[in-house]
Amino acid sequence: MTLLTKDEAFALLKKVLAYSKAEECEVNLSGTNSSNIRYARNAVSTSGSISQYQLVVQSAYGKKSGVATINEFDDVSLEKVVRRSEELAQLAPENPEYVSILGPQTYAEPKTFVPATAAITPKMRADLVAESLQVAKDAKAIAAGFLEDNNGFSAMMNSKGLFAYNTSTDTKFSVTVRTEDGKGSGYAIRGYNDITKFNAKEATRIATEKAVKSAAAKGIEPGKYTVILESAAAAVLMERIFFGLDARQADEGRSFLSKAGGGTKLGEKLVDERVNVYSDPLNTDLPTSTWNGDGRPQERVTWIEKGVIKNLSYSRYWAEKKGVKAVPGPDAAIMEGGTKTLEELIAGTKKGILVTKLWYIRDVDPQTLLLTGLTRDGTFYIENGKIQYPIKNFRFNESPIIMLNNLEELGKVERTVSTESNQNYLLPPMKIRDFTFSSLSDAV
Repeated sequence: MTLLTKDEAFALLKKVLAYSKAEECEVNLSGTNSSNIRYARNAVSTSGSISQYQLVVQSAYGKKSGVATINEFDDVSLEKVVRRSEELAQLAPENPEYVSILGPQTYAEPKTFVPATAAITPKMRADLVAESLQVAKDAKAIAAGFLEDNNGFSAMMNSKGLFAYNTSTDTKFSVTVRTEDGKGSGYAIRGYNDITKFNAKEATRIATEKAVKSAAAKGIEPGKYTVILESAAAAVLMERIFFGLDARQADEGRSFLSKAGGGTKLGEKLVDERVNVYSDPLNTDLPTSTWNGDGRPQERVTWIEKGVIKNLSYSRYWAEKKGVKAVPGPDAAIMEGGTKTLEELIAGTKKGILVTKLWYIRDVDPQTLLLTGLTRDGTFYIENGKIQYPIKNFRFNESPIIMLNNLEELGKVERTVSTESNQNYLLPPMKIRDFTFSSLSDAV
């Protein structure tokens, strides 16, 4: 499917708005080409592609609004979807939190589209998977993985004159490698806007080495240990902080940023002063859209600076209620790191545990952000700066807030993907003291 250009999207959205009779109307248009190839037991099992368009019309009368969607763009269908959204709006009850649509905005030029990624062919996907499989086969191991790529556009226009347009590309890859006897398991995950940055062989080599080295895992006692979290393992914990940077949740006493007696922890030092987190839609290694879902511009925002909570995100409704600027939440988060590689962090550790992956994350206590979950796919014991042997997996009980107060070192920042949310981040591997492992797990 050919993506609509900026001019083509503008013309279509303008036509849709011409049918509107509502007091306010907002139209969102998107198109996506999504392709993938899946393999298991050292052989490709499925591959496919999906191309689709979607048009979403929201009509409003006062605080009453209705939404209708369609994927047919002939004149009759376009008018029909507008009429349907208006009918639904008239039938809907008033929404006390409805905020009027925005007028024209100014957006920076996005950096999210890479032609090389949009030009990926089925043969290229197959060749990348063949490279991955060969690495596993050469080690007499068994690989299963998933490679997907997407390219698309999104646009919005409303009856007050706002227009926004963006194109983007994305590719993600994950691979799990097992030894033939099933006793060892390794994992790697990668994600990029630019496919030329992806190395299937290298990612699979790392997963394969972990699988082979973890086959004879020993059980050690649960307890508090110094851990080195690889960036993918850190991501599933850190994103609970990122997702929780919401002013309304904090104001209403529903988050780790709420104070017991009322108020929030905005402006307070919450974690180690080496923790600095920000978002920047124009970051060259992690570009995102320069506008968010309701049309507000996305700008660089510092969320945590030297351990202090510097900003919270505000919906337009909550910002209006509180009399502050409406700051949209980040599409991706970036955490500053140090200068050491993962290998150097290991070399500087007298005793500790290397964690490849954390999974099955569940909330225990939202007020303290206490989480539980399991290690998986390669957990190793470190002594005197070297990996000594593989160990059986653990269940952990830990809060990322406590974790960041027990920070020992941060490694070099790298782009990673959360295995829980599939979100991209720029994060360093982290060396943490007194990380709590509560019990053993027999999973590999």
